[in-house]
Amino acid sequence: MTALPALLIVDDDPEICQLVSQFLEPHGFRVATAGDGKAMRRALAQGHVDLVILDLMLPDEDGLSLCRALRATSQIPVVFLTAAGSETDRIVGLEMGADDYLAKPFSSRELLARVRAVLRRTANLPPQPAEPPAHGRQFTFSGWTLDTGRRQLHAPDGVLVELSAAEYDLLFIFLKNPHLVLSRDQLLEETRGRVAGPFDRTIDVQVGRLRRKIEPDPKNPELIKTVRGGGYVLAANVGTD
Repeated sequence: MTALPALLIVDDDPEICQLVSQFLEPHGFRVATAGDGKAMRRALAQGHVDLVILDLMLPDEDGLSLCRALRATSQIPVVFLTAAGSETDRIVGLEMGADDYLAKPFSSRELLARVRAVLRRTANLPPQPAEPPAHGRQFTFSGWTLDTGRRQLHAPDGVLVELSAAEYDLLFIFLKNPHLVLSRDQLLEETRGRVAGPFDRTIDVQVGRLRRKIEPDPKNPELIKTVRGGGYVLAANVGTD
């Protein structure tokens, strides 16, 4: 029998933890809760966790610091809960390696949809039939190699470069569409399964993170170029095995 995906909710509001747990458990998840950073670390050390739902405002340590520490040792997906309208926190959260965010107050159904989408992207839930994975396929570009079977990126010198789930998804979309201009809306829909809001900078932040990992000079990108008024384009020839 396949184990149910394990979620960890980190929020100092017991009512939110209880309500979210009661909603998510009947939808096929095992849910644990933690009220602060110390409890979060204990929960992560005690058992397997597939995804962390992390509040930014905690009593002992803020969510951004916790996400940064988690990213230093793990690629467990993180969905941030942020204060409504806090664009700066959302952007910084994405730069820290969060996979998605949701503003408070939030709909439980929207949280469920975001959690399922992130888990599908990180292969912890079976993909939907309409989204078959490219198991075992390798993409090569400018000396780089992306192994989709292992979800690993190797630099031209062979060094393994760590990618967050969001960065992997973004690079995968670019590699499937070389020399094609992709709008921010297209990229967000393909990688996140949602439509961009009028001030949504999610894709810009993720492109910036990806550039810092694959571009010789991220400030003057040669691989992922910005198309003014259009979006982004992978300006490299791509081979497949």
